[in-house]
Amino acid sequence: MLTKLTGGRLFDPANGRHGEVEDLWLHDDRVVADPGPGAIPDAVHDVTGKVVMAGAIDIHSHIAGGKVNLARLLMGEEHEQHRFAGHACGCDRIGGGSGIATPSTHTTGARYIEMGFTAAFEPAMLGSNARHAHLEMSDIPYIDTGGYLVLGNDDFLLDLIATNAGQAAVNDYVAWMLTATQSLAVKVVNPGGINAFKFNARTLDLDEAGPHYGVTPRSVLTVLARAVYELGLPHPLHVHGCNLGVPGNVATTLDTIQAASGLPMHMTHIQFHSYDTAGDRKFSSGAAALAEAINRTPTLSVDIGQVMFGQTVTASADTMAQRHTAPLAHPRKWLAMDIECDAGCGVVPFRYRDKSYVNALQWAIGLELFLLLDDPWRVFLTTDHPNGAPFTFYPELIRLLMDRDYRLAKLAEIHPDAPANTTLGSIAREYTLAEIAVMTRAAPARILGLADRGHLAPGASADVTVYSDLPDRRAMFERPDLVFKSGRLVVRDGALVAMARGCTHVVRPGFDDLIERRIARHFDERIGLPIKHFRIRDAEIRHGAGPQLHPCRRREVP
Repeated sequence: MLTKLTGGRLFDPANGRHGEVEDLWLHDDRVVADPGPGAIPDAVHDVTGKVVMAGAIDIHSHIAGGKVNLARLLMGEEHEQHRFAGHACGCDRIGGGSGIATPSTHTTGARYIEMGFTAAFEPAMLGSNARHAHLEMSDIPYIDTGGYLVLGNDDFLLDLIATNAGQAAVNDYVAWMLTATQSLAVKVVNPGGINAFKFNARTLDLDEAGPHYGVTPRSVLTVLARAVYELGLPHPLHVHGCNLGVPGNVATTLDTIQAASGLPMHMTHIQFHSYDTAGDRKFSSGAAALAEAINRTPTLSVDIGQVMFGQTVTASADTMAQRHTAPLAHPRKWLAMDIECDAGCGVVPFRYRDKSYVNALQWAIGLELFLLLDDPWRVFLTTDHPNGAPFTFYPELIRLLMDRDYRLAKLAEIHPDAPANTTLGSIAREYTLAEIAVMTRAAPARILGLADRGHLAPGASADVTVYSDLPDRRAMFERPDLVFKSGRLVVRDGALVAMARGCTHVVRPGFDDLIERRIARHFDERIGLPIKHFRIRDAEIRHGAGPQLHPCRRREVP
């Protein structure tokens, strides 16, 4: 099918287009060059004056896996039985999908595509739970997905580090695990800290040896960052650092940047790692110091994990941090799970309140970071769904970034002591549409190695979103005029009109087969699962459609 979009203003920063008026042609599932005056399109959409962007990409959103399902079970009150009857998309089913913080798979895909997002990535997929996570991601309609493999608290890796097995052995193990679990990237959560929690430790700082293996978080970080770099993975090591949510943790975060020793690293939900201890309350913003360090470190990228006000649920592999937060649960219930030889998780419901000093300051710190970071190619729009807020808050967050008057009005409504402990009120910057296109499209595609996503050049996947250029940026990004997934029109005027399916993105960096023998012994002796049952076959991905493979280009550390 040949589709023509006429008269739109293209925001395609990967190709140097920042609002120029051009026609856009889609042929089946690809963007194509103008076929010339003789071409007769099957469909024409007049988008004169409207904003045309590639489909948005969320690089960090907890959408599948064990902790997500535990959160759904814990927050059963969110899920009312309802029927999607009469939808043109054909989703006529009963489903407990009305959750906001814990939506069902179907609702997850629907809410994303309705906002113009065509991909979202699960950032914490445990090896032992990968098969289930993939089954769940396969059930999410409309959008592309992929999983980041969680390492850094698994016994096999910690034993390799503790016994000085060498970087080559670590690299082979990481590569084997990525391949076996059909993953796209590597994530480390509180490096060594989840394992330390199992041996009754309740804190573990960057240079503190864990109680069993004697391995420090710094050594875990450096070994994994080097493995990811040398294996040539497109995405750098995805780091959830130590001391999440602890006043004064900005010092640990700054030390973690230094621990990378110049290797590429992505630090995730840094809002939760940006707290200082100045002032009478011993809780203040460390955003300015952290933003300065990030701005001068070109090998570092970050996402924010913005807090927004309202009810949500926090779900994380960081058992240590979740145990610390449990007394603040709202409603008053929580759970934790230990996963033998792998990691763990904690789920704590939480309500962020604008009249709470701490919550108000968290909100302000996230916005500070967004506005103080110079390079939109290295900062990404996230709420760490659902930990800071559900992903459906993105349009409101975009308005806060693009509209200073609106931001100042909201700042005046929060706890009166919070503004004095943040520089937010003095920051004049407003994001432009071009910067939003970078942060939500071009940059996520580039950092994940998705060469045919996030842009509108010929050959790109025909994932396209069209918006009316409204002064109210929340209204604009909340309800696109048109959304195309792989060339198919699936959303019109903010409503679903057709069904579509995405794909699963993976990497396979290659490894020395000798590592498999050692892993097989570990599985037999410690886990009791034959290695052949751990591997996930291509036929298990996306109901047999298989994964989309992205190349790895091996590198050497200088």
